[in-house]
Parts: sequence; structure tokens; C-alpha cells
Amino acid sequence: MAENDRPEPAETIAEEQATGAPPVDTRPLHAVHTPNFPGLLRQMNSSLLVTTYQAGKLVMLRDEGDHLNAHFRVFQAPMGMALQGDRLAIGTTIQIWDYVNVPDVAARLDPPGSHDACYLPRSSHVTGNIQIHEMAFADDGELWVVNTRFSCLCTIDKSASFTPRWRPSFITELEPTDRCHLNGMAMVDGRPRYVTALGETNTAGGWRENKAKGGLLIDIDSNEVITRGLSMPHSPRWYGGRLWVCESGAGTLGLVDLQTGKYEPIVELPGFTRGVDFVGNFAFVGLSQVRESAVFSGIPITQRLTEDERRCGVSVINLLTGQLVALMRFETAVQEIFAVTVLHGRKFPDLINEDDTLLQNSFVVPDAALADVAASVRGGRKA
Repeated sequence: MAENDRPEPAETIAEEQATGAPPVDTRPLHAVHTPNFPGLLRQMNSSLLVTTYQAGKLVMLRDEGDHLNAHFRVFQAPMGMALQGDRLAIGTTIQIWDYVNVPDVAARLDPPGSHDACYLPRSSHVTGNIQIHEMAFADDGELWVVNTRFSCLCTIDKSASFTPRWRPSFITELEPTDRCHLNGMAMVDGRPRYVTALGETNTAGGWRENKAKGGLLIDIDSNEVITRGLSMPHSPRWYGGRLWVCESGAGTLGLVDLQTGKYEPIVELPGFTRGVDFVGNFAFVGLSQVRESAVFSGIPITQRLTEDERRCGVSVINLLTGQLVALMRFETAVQEIFAVTVLHGRKFPDLINEDDTLLQNSFVVPDAALADVAASVRGGRKA
């Protein structure tokens, strides 16, 4: 769509300051959004989780009537997220955090009756700095991780940093030098099926030499390259029986024809496209401003749009028309987004990672043990 046809944010987001450790970027988080954004979330009975490694924040975007409420928690460079039922995993610089939704705790949060989910930490696994990118739960509950530094997909082993499970055929050995910048993973039928990388290269940081058009899409089952010549692709997703991909360097979201390997953009957006989730006929796509740097120089979007024209936020795309229909834009603190996750059926969630008082006094026991728990402390649950 034409630049002047894009919806322009008009409403200011209500920001809530996080408690606990100070954020990486201490400036107030300020954002604006188009007036229809809260209504879309309300209609979908959902909220959004957004990670920004650059600002060190997990941002929760929640409908609050005529405006969005932006609530954030501080993490060490959060990137990939994985959601399965009440489980939420968050990948950071050196570890993966495992959270679980505890509705009884949500009922105790202020203001009373406002929250419908509360995620509490259950465990963390230290991987070391493997440059965690996308993550996803398989149907069997196993967590799969894009291990960018070692150019492989891995799972988590309690006795090790990680367990390598798959790598591209052109990667000859495991070694922590980010040979191809493996970054995105699409699940099909509950298991990993497609990945994106920024180069078909087998040397330390080799992908950087041709980042503007060296990106590719790989079929995990056959270990064959389906598509070449993409500009910094990310976030492959299997949705509606079709394979969607962000050609991030061009600022587009599009489809890949699995028969021909051709990538066809359906919408051109005002930012580096990365992080995608779907609800019905809508896609929520993360946008990053990407300032001029060695990593982002020379890619199509920096030639199409000036730095002032590039946006950081979340766009909503109508998949039937290919039009941008809503936009949330960060104006301060946040310039780069990695992951966007829709929380279906949870309109006003919270996540606790720094409130020691609440964590010290919130307990979850298996259902089999509830019969032995005093009724006064069951949090409303019956044995």
C-alpha cells in the first residue's frame, strides 16, 4: 500500500513502570497507536507479548478501553519466546526461563479483578551465550531452540548446556562462530520443519559478506534449500496451510511457494520485519527501526526508507487484503524488536520476575497434593 495510506498512530499508550532492577534503557517507554488497536485485541480476546533485546524488556500490550496499556518487565537481552498452554519460555543472553501461568495469583494482583493471567518462574536453564533466537515447544512438550552461535537447532538437557539435534548440511561441524546466522524456525504438525538463515556459509561470520541477498529458507526434513536470494529473512511460520516468511531486509511479509521456492511479498512495511504471530485473518508483525550499522547497512529497507521514516513497533496486517490496518509505534527507548507472541484468551496478563515478596509467598502444588492442603490457603481451588 502507498505510504500515505498507512494508518497513523494517534492514541498514546498508558505506560506502567516495571518494579525491581532498573531497565537497560532508563528512558521512559513511550509509544502511540492507531485508535483501533485496543479494539482488535478486545475482539480477539487476546494480549501481546513483545521482546526487545536492545532495550532489555519484555513488553505486555493489553487492551485498556480506549487505549493500550504497555507493561514491561526487565530481562537480560530477551529474544525468543515459546508458548504452550500455561507454559511460557523466554530466551535471554545466557539462559532460558520457564514460566507457568498461575490464575490464583492473578486474582491477588492489584487492582483486584483486573488480571486474568500471571506467569511465575518455575526454573531456568543456563545454556551459556549460544545466541538464542527463536524457540518453540513441540507437541510432546520438548523445547526446541535456534542456537545461532553454533549454527544448529538444539533441545535442553539438564546435564549439559544444550543438545544439538539438527544443523544445515553445509555446516560441517559445531563451533561457536555464527557461521550462517541461523535464526528462525517454523513448526509443522508439532515439530520443527523449516528454518531461515542469513547465508549459506561455513566460515566464522561468513554470512555478513552477502547479507543483503544471501538469505535462505531450508526444509529440515530433506536438509535442502528451498529458497535463496532473500534479504535477511526471519520468522518463518506455517499458518493456514501456507508458509509465511519475513524478508526483513526488505521490510516485507510474504509467502513461499513450496513447489517453486519463489518468495512473494504481500505487504511492504515501514520497518525491518521480524517477529510474527497470527489470529484469524490477521498477522501481528514486529517492526524494528534498524539504525545504520555494519549489520544493517546496504539492505533494501535502508535504501527505501530514511532512518526517520523507519518505525519500531507492532503492525497488524489483514491477510485477506494485504493491508496494514493498525499500528503501535514505540517513540522512545525501543528501536529493535525480536519476537511477537499473541496470548489467546488472556486479555490482561502479568509476569513476575523481580517481586520477591510475591514469589516468596506464592506456592503451587500438584493436584494430587491438594487434599492435604488447608482449605484456607488453596486459593479457591477445591481438592
